[in-house]
Amino acid sequence: MKADKSTDASSMDQEAKTSETPVLLSHYQPDSGTATRYLFFTGKGGVGKTSLSCATALRLAEAGKRVLLVSTDPASNLDEVLETKLTNHPTPIAGASGLEALNINPVEAAAAYRERLIGPMRGILPESALRSMEEQLSGSCTMEIAAFDEFAGLIGDLDSVAMYDHIVFDTAPTGHTLRLMSLAKAWDQFLDHNQSGTSCLGPLAGLEKQRAMYETAVATLVNPLLTTLVLVSRPQRASLREAQRTSLELRQLGVSRQELVINGVFHTDCPDDRVAQAMQDRGRKALADAGDFLASMPRFFVPLRAVNILGLAGLRHLFDGDASVATIEMDSRWQAPVMLCLNTVVDELERKGKGVIMTMGKGGVGKTTVAAALAVALAKRGHAVHLTTTDPAAHLAQTLDGSLPGLSLSRIDPVAETAAYTATVIAEQAARLDDAALSLLKEDLRSPCTEEIAVFRAFAREVARGEKGFVVLDTAPTGHTLLLLDASEAYQRESERQAGTFQPEEVLHLLQRLRDPNFTSMILVTLPEATPVHEAADLQEDLRRAQIEPFAWVMNQSLYGCDTCDPLLKMRQESERRYLKEVAEIHAQRVAWLPWQTQEPVGVAALIALSASIPL
Repeated sequence: MKADKSTDASSMDQEAKTSETPVLLSHYQPDSGTATRYLFFTGKGGVGKTSLSCATALRLAEAGKRVLLVSTDPASNLDEVLETKLTNHPTPIAGASGLEALNINPVEAAAAYRERLIGPMRGILPESALRSMEEQLSGSCTMEIAAFDEFAGLIGDLDSVAMYDHIVFDTAPTGHTLRLMSLAKAWDQFLDHNQSGTSCLGPLAGLEKQRAMYETAVATLVNPLLTTLVLVSRPQRASLREAQRTSLELRQLGVSRQELVINGVFHTDCPDDRVAQAMQDRGRKALADAGDFLASMPRFFVPLRAVNILGLAGLRHLFDGDASVATIEMDSRWQAPVMLCLNTVVDELERKGKGVIMTMGKGGVGKTTVAAALAVALAKRGHAVHLTTTDPAAHLAQTLDGSLPGLSLSRIDPVAETAAYTATVIAEQAARLDDAALSLLKEDLRSPCTEEIAVFRAFAREVARGEKGFVVLDTAPTGHTLLLLDASEAYQRESERQAGTFQPEEVLHLLQRLRDPNFTSMILVTLPEATPVHEAADLQEDLRRAQIEPFAWVMNQSLYGCDTCDPLLKMRQESERRYLKEVAEIHAQRVAWLPWQTQEPVGVAALIALSASIPL
């Protein structure tokens, strides 16, 4: 399939439906000379970047090229898709001559990275100082840089990958990482003047020997003759917005060779099927609304497939068609697990009388909708409820689309909170730094660690409101952030390192409140699909390490039990069963079920109806 230049949603959908040429194949034909050596797939969780990167790597290998497939996704299911146990060293994939894969675990990479920086100081510095460094290097920024360190070894050290024709990456470095590495020349000046001698990366002196490799890696990433960035999206508004934001950020940093893959485009031949028609129309509208973005680069369309893409046969089906639809039969003996309607979960929450309810999960799973539904249900029962979010992309007001007695609404603005915090830090240190070092300090303050700290003050204030009534928070802090609060005052030290300030009373009592199951109820929201379920399971483990037990899971947008005549949707119903069963029997104490809606659940009446949905 050639890159389509039109932006008409109907023609896009028709192209995805009727094409007999594998999507991406003509562009990535090794003998056509159009495939760059490095291919990076990036996008929101659950959009299919792992499946697409694996299918592309397989196609290149089947064309006679030697290919290395690499994932640094912390929730990677590369092993599952390739049906091969992977390590951090290249492993041949059985049945795919020329294809090898490795799975870089960011947690393990971060641990190795910390040890490389701290190890030489053991026996020199006191244990208290070493513990402080280890705590500081436990942040999300450190994990990000550790992953880039592994990237750099595969990109910047050409000898280590000389035997491969193509290297395909599942997930790309973030814009923050690339900005920080591009400022490497300022590290020595920053170290000379920064009183703590640290940044969000930890001791900068330990990074000096990596500088040349990092600079080579950054130069490779921005070279359009060597590197292609493949943005993966679904035909959904939130997914397309994230792809557009990522595209702009990385383009501003010089990553100019970009392509867009819209995965999961759906077409139905069942005109009387309400679910199928609604799904088709929703996708068409999302694509039409993003027409300008789609027109800005080459784009390709992958039809929605009926089954989970697992194994080499499944990867070939992703590009070549759904031969499996006609051969897989429904299992009529399957017994549905015990699942609750959302109102039953509300019954239990209501008995607490007050407290905090948090919806957590990856982007695109419906956290905002679930948070709004919970808040509306409690307010409808006569409780005072405050609904708020820390998600910059959330649209609570649009989701509610009206008012309800007893329900108040607000938004914690991460940009505003971070800007105020950053201004304080810069005011304290700017006079001691030259222009280059000041640029590095500003980039240090752009890190995820800084935003976590800045938002905490506002977040803690909202949690404290739960002492007087119900507070529903759309998007809670990460498990890592919660762990930092309990790590020998590491959070306080990080704040003092940057700004020299102390935390208010709300922050000091935050972890205690979050750990109290009578005060705080964590709700994990997911979809009945592999990646969202497994990422939610990883998040649950993070919370448990912080001594927080989730209250319930919500399986959102389920097709289970819907009355459809579309053969593809029937197959997707069948594939959901595995994940409904996994969550109910392995991961969750209680599971609420919400069906896929033919009309988006917007407005108080629609949210009330959603909460009353009963599993079939």
